[in-house]
Amino acid sequence: MPIEVNGKTLETDEEGYLSNLTEWEPAVAGIMAKLDNCELTDSHWEVINFLREYYEEYQIAPAVRVLTKAIGKKLGPDKGNSKYLYELFPYGPGKQACKYAGLPKPTGCV
Repeated sequence: MPIEVNGKTLETDEEGYLSNLTEWEPAVAGIMAKLDNCELTDSHWEVINFLREYYEEYQIAPAVRVLTKAIGKKLGPDKGNSKYLYELFPYGPGKQACKYAGLPKPTGCV
C-alpha cells in the first residue's frame, strides 16, 4: 500500500515498510505514525534517529534485544529497557520503530 508524503507517492511492502529506503524523510515517520494513531514525541524521535544512525553504521536493523541494549548504552538505563520502548512503540519497538525510521524489518521479527 503506497503512502503519500509531501506530494510524492512512496511504495511500501505488504507490512508497510518502505520499498526504497533512500526515499525516507522525517515526514515519512509522521505519516506512518498517523496511520497507527500514534503521535510522535521527542522520545520517539530519539529512538528513530538512533535506529537510523545504527543502520548507517552497521547496515542492519537491530533485533529488539540488541536495540534495547544499545539504547541503554547511548541514552541511559531508564530508556534502555523493554518497558520504555514498548510504551513508545506498542506494536513492537523493533518492528514499529524501524518502519517509522524507514529501515527494513529487523532480523528475527515475525
